[in-house]
Amino acid sequence: MKEKGRIELARDDGDVRNATVILDSSPQLVLASASPRRHQLLSELGVLFDICVADVIELNATQVPDPREMVLQNAGLKADWVAEKYPKSFVLGADTTVFLDETILNKPVDMKEAREMLRFLSGRTHTVFTGISFLNRELGLSETLKVNSEVTFKLLDEDMITHYHSIIDPLDKAGGYAIQDGGEMIVESYEGSLSNIIGLPIEETKEILVRHHLL
Repeated sequence: MKEKGRIELARDDGDVRNATVILDSSPQLVLASASPRRHQLLSELGVLFDICVADVIELNATQVPDPREMVLQNAGLKADWVAEKYPKSFVLGADTTVFLDETILNKPVDMKEAREMLRFLSGRTHTVFTGISFLNRELGLSETLKVNSEVTFKLLDEDMITHYHSIIDPLDKAGGYAIQDGGEMIVESYEGSLSNIIGLPIEETKEILVRHHLL
């Protein structure tokens, strides 16, 4: 795999349907995400933060067919839910999806769909979109941004897909894959931010945090 990024982590988009709050009162920064990889990426910046997993139902491609708008709206839903509970805190929400041929690929519902997704991505270049929402209710602050990266897959045969699925769980991952979890087996190359492919564009996130004196 020809890597052009620097961060080597697996993307894990998390599941917000079963919400858990892990918070002290009035933290300075709250990450509105269940994703352990987003937690890890944000931690690598050296910023202190707490976690609050939003109890929201995410929008899907039927409701919002434009992937750019879908990830922005989902990131906003998560951040809004947390900001309502912690209006004095800065809140960071994020959402990631995979897009190819006017088709949005979120997390597969079962192994059959996960296999179909890898067949669809095989030998082709797709786009990974991540939306960010950054809020502080008390300050009246609301910022959004979206980042995209390109990923090119190797040609995959059925045995390669079976082997890949034997080493990772694709059901909690947009597009049914993660770039580090066996990524060398399926990914030929990528362009743009690797951390965006994982689920949190760390360069852009750092700029936001620095601008608001959180770093």
